[in-house]
Amino acid sequence: MSRSMAVVAAALAILFLAALHTSAAADFRRGERREVSYDGRALIVDGTRRMLFSGEMHYTRSTPEMWPNIIAKAKEGGLDVIQTYVFWNVHEPVKGQYNFLGRYDLVKFIKEIQAQGLFVSLRIGPFIEAEWKYGGFPFWLHDVPNIAFRSDNEPFKQHMQRFVTHIVNMMKHEGLYYPQGGPIIISQIENEYQMVEPAFGSSGPRYVHWAAAMAVSLQTGVPWMMCKQDDAPDPVINSCNGLTCGETFVGPNSPNKPALWTENWTSRFLTYGSDAQLRSPEDIAFAVALFIARKKGSFVNYYMYHGGTNFGRFASSYVTTSYYDGAPLDEYGLVWQPTWGHLRELHAAIKQSSEPLLFGKYSSFSLGQEKEAHVFETESKCVAFLINFDKSQMPKVVFRHISFQLAPKSISILSDCRTVVYETAKIKAQHGSRTSEVVQSLSETNTWKAFKEPIPFDLKKAMYSTRQLLEQLSATKDETDYLWYTVSHEYRPTGDGQLVLLNVESRAHIVHAFVNSQYVGSVHGSHEQRDNIILKARISLKEGQNTISLLNVMVGSPDSGAHMERKVFGIRKVGLFGERNHIYTQEESHSIEWATMNNTTYHPLTWYKTTFSTPEGNDAVALNLAGMGKGEVWVNGESIGRYWVSFKAPSGNPSQSLYHIPQHFLKPQGNILVLFEEMGGNPEQITVNTVCQVMVKQVCLGKTRELTPAKFGGELCPGAQKSILVVVSWKMILHTNILHRKQYNKLNSLDGEGSRKETTE
Repeated sequence: MSRSMAVVAAALAILFLAALHTSAAADFRRGERREVSYDGRALIVDGTRRMLFSGEMHYTRSTPEMWPNIIAKAKEGGLDVIQTYVFWNVHEPVKGQYNFLGRYDLVKFIKEIQAQGLFVSLRIGPFIEAEWKYGGFPFWLHDVPNIAFRSDNEPFKQHMQRFVTHIVNMMKHEGLYYPQGGPIIISQIENEYQMVEPAFGSSGPRYVHWAAAMAVSLQTGVPWMMCKQDDAPDPVINSCNGLTCGETFVGPNSPNKPALWTENWTSRFLTYGSDAQLRSPEDIAFAVALFIARKKGSFVNYYMYHGGTNFGRFASSYVTTSYYDGAPLDEYGLVWQPTWGHLRELHAAIKQSSEPLLFGKYSSFSLGQEKEAHVFETESKCVAFLINFDKSQMPKVVFRHISFQLAPKSISILSDCRTVVYETAKIKAQHGSRTSEVVQSLSETNTWKAFKEPIPFDLKKAMYSTRQLLEQLSATKDETDYLWYTVSHEYRPTGDGQLVLLNVESRAHIVHAFVNSQYVGSVHGSHEQRDNIILKARISLKEGQNTISLLNVMVGSPDSGAHMERKVFGIRKVGLFGERNHIYTQEESHSIEWATMNNTTYHPLTWYKTTFSTPEGNDAVALNLAGMGKGEVWVNGESIGRYWVSFKAPSGNPSQSLYHIPQHFLKPQGNILVLFEEMGGNPEQITVNTVCQVMVKQVCLGKTRELTPAKFGGELCPGAQKSILVVVSWKMILHTNILHRKQYNKLNSLDGEGSRKETTE
């Protein structure tokens, strides 16, 4: 045998052995018991009922470089499952053309979850709402002839089934369903349809039954669910979304289905013009314990566990770029304390008693006014939930001959029905806060360039003219927030010298008006007031021809409601020169003539460009845009979202002023920052900031106490007359010792020689 033939033979032998090994491994996996089912108590994984805590995080709202870290922190927080929507409009932006790259790599995201030993709950929808552009639908769906979204409508059902089937087949091909060896243990079809179902008449129930049957027919090997759909057809499980599902959930619609809570809202999504509404960790924990106690709940998903960032133009109407920043993991992926820690302790306490919760006999009874006991008991195990709904009283109750004092609005969990192992109103977790530090100011005028967006005034250059007003999203295909409407008006003065009243009504979110290229005024709506916006402005016209230009602006498209395909917005066509020509990218920014900055360039509709360096270290990076008005911002060609800091909340502050730049978007030097400013903000006030966690503790006479963020402004120790000085070899701070997370961990690991404590004189 020749040498070359021997090499080939050896290679074939190796391939044959590898094939045998693969086949044997496959046979071994086939021999394993890998199945998911359910009964009236829980999801059953490999024949065992499971108590499952889940956290929602969306692959589209973070970056692949962030995924391992946030998933690891979720697991450390006591989660078993990661839940995510599937976003149709990012995956099929053009009919028949799919995109699963970068932030949209759904398979990579799921495999990372699997690699860290967690399950997946996959919400295919494909309608998702989620405060996401057009509820997740691709806009081309709007133009399908005779279509009616989310109804017993053949064109819609055809496209919905095609996309859902595409996703399911992709998951099967990658072996990601649990019976195949993957992590997906449950999927969702549709989303909160019950809220709009009456608007569709008899078509609504037919659509629900069709959607359920279509999903089940795909034979994924795992259960399907419908959230907020009390009449979800068998075998699809109905689940609850809301703040207090322990009170509002009607329960499973069959005794053979478990109680699932698919959205436990950890705060409220933020809209421009509103102040943040954070939910206390005590309230979240109370709601979870109540759902488990009252509804025999066995699956709780936090919406959101990590909110992330609405990059680009994907946020829905008036929703900020930052999404659920007050979740257990904040926008940057940092641990939000004490919420993360308090829930982690709750998960541990519940898991400690999973046997009686999942298999025990259930009973409940009153302990007095606004007080309840819920008991789960087997022959050898017992767990009790003592509930006090009163928000001000601290009653004493007697349970099984033992006296317990209950905090206001609290639930005490008793292991073995005797020992309190967790109290929802008592936080033991480390308190913390978050700081933003300016590391670079972009205040040097000579580092900025400006380009004035042209205001259309030549009607001959219009894309087209019409005698009727056009619906904005149909005209722009939702590819831009901006649409120009330009009209020529011949003015003959009457001699009275009075100004002319310009009256504009629009269903856009903002209208900017220009007369002969001069800005004359703006008007905008809000998330709470979505009717027509009306601009009234007294304007001065010259004799003869005058050009009136109206820029209609959408701040996100709608994400919900019945008959979305019929909704109308705005006035006319189409977009911005700078946006259309991609001048925010490095390649195309050279295609226009940028002007040197001066104090006359702070006008509406101006593009600004500069460069900055990436801060040292691994802290999260953000831009502080507090000095700007409204627009969009790009870093190295990546849109980090819309900003609107001029729209103040009732507190007088912007709803959002810090804008997250993922580390993956940055280069060490020469990062290109481009902004489109609609209203005339000052870019020289922009700063590059780093964002990090701080843990808060105070040493009082040799004893360490933790402070809530509201108290760490320099409060003295109880009864102390002097300030407390904490001396640490690497950091010294008066009154309170505020340490970065790594430093805090280091401090905790030191013995008495590692730090010393003194009282100042």
